[in-house]
Amino acid sequence: MLPYFVSLLILGIPLCWAEWTMGRYGGSKGFNSGPGVFTAIWPNRAAKYFGGVALLIPLIIYMYYVLIEAWCFGYALHYLTGDMKLDQAAIAAVAAADSPEDEEKLGRVGRLYLNAADFKREELVKKKRDALTAEGKTPDEIDTAIRSPEFQTEIEAEITKLLDSESERRSFAFSKFFSRMVGMDENGVSTSKTNQILLISLFGVFFGNFILIYRGITKGIEVFCRFAMPLMAVLALIVLVRVLTLGTPYEDRPEQSVMGGLAFMWNPHPEKLKDPQTWLAASGQIFFSLSVGFGIIVNYASYLRRDDDVVLSGLTASSMNEFFEVCLGGLITLPAAFVFLGLAATSYAGSTFGLGFIALPNVFALMPGGQFFGFLWFFMLFVAAITSSVSMLQPVIAFFEEGLGLKRHASATLLGLVSALGCGFVMYFSKDLLALDTLDFWVGSVMIFLLALFQAIVYGWVLGIDRGEQEAHQGAHIRIPRFIQYILKYVTPVYLLVIFILFCAYNLKDRALGIWNNPVALTSIVFILLVLGFLLLLVHIAGRQWEANGRLKNLEGYGTGSAQWLAWVAGLFFIIAVAFLIAVNFTGGDEPAVADDAIQSSKLSTAGWAVMVSSIAVVIMLVVYCLYRVLSLPPVEQEAIKGPLEIDTGDTD
Repeated sequence: MLPYFVSLLILGIPLCWAEWTMGRYGGSKGFNSGPGVFTAIWPNRAAKYFGGVALLIPLIIYMYYVLIEAWCFGYALHYLTGDMKLDQAAIAAVAAADSPEDEEKLGRVGRLYLNAADFKREELVKKKRDALTAEGKTPDEIDTAIRSPEFQTEIEAEITKLLDSESERRSFAFSKFFSRMVGMDENGVSTSKTNQILLISLFGVFFGNFILIYRGITKGIEVFCRFAMPLMAVLALIVLVRVLTLGTPYEDRPEQSVMGGLAFMWNPHPEKLKDPQTWLAASGQIFFSLSVGFGIIVNYASYLRRDDDVVLSGLTASSMNEFFEVCLGGLITLPAAFVFLGLAATSYAGSTFGLGFIALPNVFALMPGGQFFGFLWFFMLFVAAITSSVSMLQPVIAFFEEGLGLKRHASATLLGLVSALGCGFVMYFSKDLLALDTLDFWVGSVMIFLLALFQAIVYGWVLGIDRGEQEAHQGAHIRIPRFIQYILKYVTPVYLLVIFILFCAYNLKDRALGIWNNPVALTSIVFILLVLGFLLLLVHIAGRQWEANGRLKNLEGYGTGSAQWLAWVAGLFFIIAVAFLIAVNFTGGDEPAVADDAIQSSKLSTAGWAVMVSSIAVVIMLVVYCLYRVLSLPPVEQEAIKGPLEIDTGDTD
């Protein structure tokens, strides 16, 4: 957890304050979109094109994030219908009766568990066939290899191993359910009629998001979040209480307890601090936790009045995010998985999908009342996801309205068409989730690093820390410590640059090679470039309109500084070139294996207690402090408020 909190203090909270400050500053100049806000801060013709990246990131992420959102809602529905139930007694009775008609009563996971041997055989044959096809073997050669006694013996050995282990058989059933639901076995499977719950869920959440965004910020997003956030907290607390009261469910395995799960999560491992991958993962998690580097905060902050408190707002948003992630999510997922799965839970620790959609359903299958708590958990994830996804649409909507002059319904329709195209692309090319993974890597990781680095430089060196501090404290009821400004100017850019180069070194070489070896990955890159080109064209058109309408006349120095623009471009390409060179000449090694004694301890060490208590205490203290300061704010005179935000947010009447 140390790298996580270091990243929070050096990247998360400082960048959050910087984005809130820059957003409101751009709003005071009459701009609400990323291209407009960056142009207001850096009055150069090139600035708006960097703002185009702030449109690309939330738009592309929404295209696959809404699909994950549909998975969560689909899982919740499957728990309601009983498809996730794994009743061993019923399975044994059906197996003894050998009646295919009775299998329908078991639910989907139950049928997968019952027929695990057949599905395992099918999986092994398909994997062998794909491998031989990739080697260029003919159909006759492939059939001969599959029918060979050696391969048949190998299949039987794998099936015997699976059936001899109840835990492996159960995990296989849930893994197979997930892969079938999302279409990991073959492209286009997830869009077939056999996957009706996923299709219904996707259409529902997709159009639900656009209904909220069409209604605007105050009548749509704000109203929804006012109910969704407390609901999410209540659901999380219910599941958390259930997890922390699990005790030790297996008497013969006393190490698999709640305390053992907490030890697995919180006991420090100093050797991991030397692993760059640990710091990369921590930094990436901070970006997603606080939504920094997405271009979202800049947009929402632009609607604030000059006397609104961006310092307290930024700290409150950060602390509440950390409360949900550290105090709720962190205390539910890994401890629950460890209690029921033991060391097998470690195999899912590095996989978000594996932990969320395979390990935890496995846990709920063993937990008393698991069907109910499984539904609560996935419905909570769905609520959390929709509060995030709906926020991703507003930055692009704002740009369409202010840059192109579109009305709310026209901008929502245009955005709906573009995002539906992308969502359909990700859903159709579902094999091994390659399209989703490619978009997530190049946009959800690489682009976020670059935009965060750009924003840190713009705040620290273009807006300037003195001016930035003055802007931030306009209307503020608490002050940002002065040293944070120096962190933003010097430490944050250097830290981001180092992390980005290490990230490229460990990931870029294999990713770049993989693009040429897989048509889906290459098509995904082309799709990203097409969307980026489309957005940059619209940004160019918007810039011409802003110039023609005289909106840029009051920006001091606009249209000058071509040498500065060339220096920025040269510097950016130099950074990317260095990262590529390092990536080509350096291949990160495999992650060091965690020592058995480090993960087998069933007790929290003294250091583990200290880390857990101090981390949770700091987060809770921040939340309490922010709530206290918010509740202590002087009342606002209603007559002084002309509108919800005194700025046109595009809300429908």
